[in-house]
Amino acid sequence: MSERAAPFYCPYCGDEDLRPSEQGHGAWECAACNRAFQLKFLGLLTRGLQRNDSGGDPI
Repeated sequence: MSERAAPFYCPYCGDEDLRPSEQGHGAWECAACNRAFQLKFLGLLTRGLQRNDSGGDPI
C-alpha cells in the first residue's frame, strides 16, 4: 500500500506552508492563513469518463 497523498497548497489562500493536524486522518493546518481543513476521498463516480466523438468543431 502506498503512502497517503499530501496537499501541495492551501485551498483557501494558496500558500504551501501546510502541516498535518492533530484532529485526525486527512486534517491539515495552514500556517499562512491560520485555517484548518480536512481532505476526504468520497469514491469513484459511476458515470465514468465521457468521450466526445463528434470529430471536433463544425466549420
